[in-house]
Parts: sequence; structure tokens; C-alpha cells
Amino acid sequence: MSHHRSRYRSVLAAGLLLTVLAGAGCDEPAAGPAPVATEQRIPRLVRQADGSEAMELNVSQMPGLTVATVAAKPLAGVLETNGEVSFDQRRVATIVSRVAGRIEEVRVTQWDRVRRGQVILSLYSPDFMTAEAEYLQALVTDRMSARLETNPGTNLAPALVSAARRKLELLGMDAADIAALRAPAPTVRMRAPIGGVVVENKAVRGAQVNPGDVLYSLGSLDRVWITASVYEEDLARVRVGQELEAVTTAFPNEVFRGQVARISPNIDPDTHTARIRCELRNPAGRLKPQMLARVRLITAPGRALVVPQSAVVFDTNAYYVFVVQGADRVVRRRVSLGSWNEHGYARIASGVEPGQRVVNRESLQVLALWHLAHGESS
Repeated sequence: MSHHRSRYRSVLAAGLLLTVLAGAGCDEPAAGPAPVATEQRIPRLVRQADGSEAMELNVSQMPGLTVATVAAKPLAGVLETNGEVSFDQRRVATIVSRVAGRIEEVRVTQWDRVRRGQVILSLYSPDFMTAEAEYLQALVTDRMSARLETNPGTNLAPALVSAARRKLELLGMDAADIAALRAPAPTVRMRAPIGGVVVENKAVRGAQVNPGDVLYSLGSLDRVWITASVYEEDLARVRVGQELEAVTTAFPNEVFRGQVARISPNIDPDTHTARIRCELRNPAGRLKPQMLARVRLITAPGRALVVPQSAVVFDTNAYYVFVVQGADRVVRRRVSLGSWNEHGYARIASGVEPGQRVVNRESLQVLALWHLAHGESS
């Protein structure tokens, strides 16, 4: 592919050079080796004071070439961007086994809706029986100490009860089950810590589990996040608490409303964008994680730099424009593009300044000459 692109640049540049020579009214005789004459007309590169390279080229002698001015255009009071729906991380819970044991009963499976406190599985483990026995023994000791009217300052029974209860809680036992405990048993019922949907299910009846094994992941969809990108030059128009609307392709006629909750402290150096986190109400659960959405923020009007789309060229892995300097020089500048809805124009996020003149029509031919000047014609 690179070989074909290189041949294209070579042919395009050579043809353009001959056109420039004809338009300039060259008086050189036709006799003589054509390649030598063409070689003498290859644009020359000049190192400028700021270290950048400029190419000597009289743009007025190139047929069809036009020049445009980088202009600042008014922006509408609406900022639109694309985003992706995800769970509100504060409304997600992972249920992990805290003991070694065996799953005896599974009550729910993936995509089931559960309510907070609902029993979702039963887990067998002798560790529960030991901890329950310690708790019940601590209760008996506490009652006996109370009847004997032991000096409160030296009575450790209440502390033992509290420690034994805390141990059961750390093992994953629910407070209501602890209160109803009457006799030690090796099986405990595990309950959902939040209400929501079973996002992930790894619990299989009869499976052995170890401490730290993930059994379930639950997520609530009552409120969700949409994470979107905003270009660096638009950040001044975005603030935390700002109202927004979102529309999805799945439900194009339904508008979801929310607000900006967080703005990333970092800028992506490749795209010159910052991430914003939007919180939205989702009572019917229509918005799903990984769903794409179009976000609209009502903002104060602003201004943006634009150039004609024909002035922007793509080369290798970036976008460029050719800035005209004086009457006989052009400089290639890398630019970052922003979102822009007006047909025929491209929004420039960085790389050029207002009032600068850039090559418009025939920008691809100038790109070919640039590569030819760098010896990239083979």
C-alpha cells in the first residue's frame, strides 16, 4: 500500500511541476533531458528561525490553487457529544465468599431482579458453625453475668458478645439471621446487599468456593452514568450540575434527562478531549450499560476556528493544513479537529491561529510536492 501511495505522490507531483512550469512561462529550450529540468524544479526546503521547515512555493503560479483564511465562527448555545451508558458504580455490589465451603442452593441466576435482603444462595461451611457457637456461648455468659450482678467494670461478657457478633457479620451473615439464631448450623443464607439486576452469576450448586471467590455481581439501573468526551476548547462551557438531555438509537423519541456530575482532571493528549460523567434518571431501566447515546448540553454561546474542509489533508496518521507565509513559502502544520455541524467546514481545535492563510483547493497537490521535496517520491 505504501508503495502505491508513493508512486501516486510521485506522478502527481511530477505532473504538477510540469503544470507550474508551463503556467510560469518558462523560457528554457525544450531540448535536453527532461528529468534534469524537472529535478531542478523540485521545491526547496528552508529551515526557519523557529526550527520549522518551510517549502519554497509560489502559490500564485499554481493553476487552480486558492487560499482561505482561518476564521472564528460563532457556536450555537448547544453542545453535543457522544457517550456510553454504564452502571453507576455506587449502585453496584459484588458478593464474595468469605469462607471456604460448598454452595448448597442457588436461588437466583443471571439477569434476575432481586430486592435488598432477598436470599440468593445457601452456603455450607463449618466456619459458620464455629462462629455461631462462639456467639451463642457469649450470649449465655452475658446473661449469667447479669444475673450474678458482677461489677460492670470487670464484666467482659458484653464485649465478648459484640466481638462474636462482629465475627458473624464479617463472615457475611445478615443481621436478621444473627438475631434469629438459636442453634449452631454449618449452612448460612446469603442475602442481596442491594436491590437490582444480577449482572454476573458464578454461583453453581455443589461448587466448592474459597475466601475471595466472586459469586454474584449486582447492579441497579434506577440511575446510570453516561461518560462522554468534550473537546478542550469547549471545557469553559461545561460545569458540574449543568442540565443535559440524552437520546439513544434504541429509543430515538424518548429524551432522558440528567446533569453533569464530574469533569475529568486530565486531557487526552491524542484527542485533546476531557471526559465528563453524566448522571441520569432511568426509572424504567431502558438505558442499558454499553448503550451509545447522544448527549446535548445547553451552554453559553462560544466561538470556534474553522477552515474549509478541502484545506485539511490526512497524511499517515494525522491531519494537516498548509499555512501560506509571504508570497513564496508554505509550512505544513499538524491540526486537531473538533466537532462541527456546518457542511463544508472543519473545526480546528489546535494548530493554527485566527487570520492565518491556508492552502484551500489543490491542497493534495501541495502535499505531494511536500513529500517530493523530502525525497519521498520513490
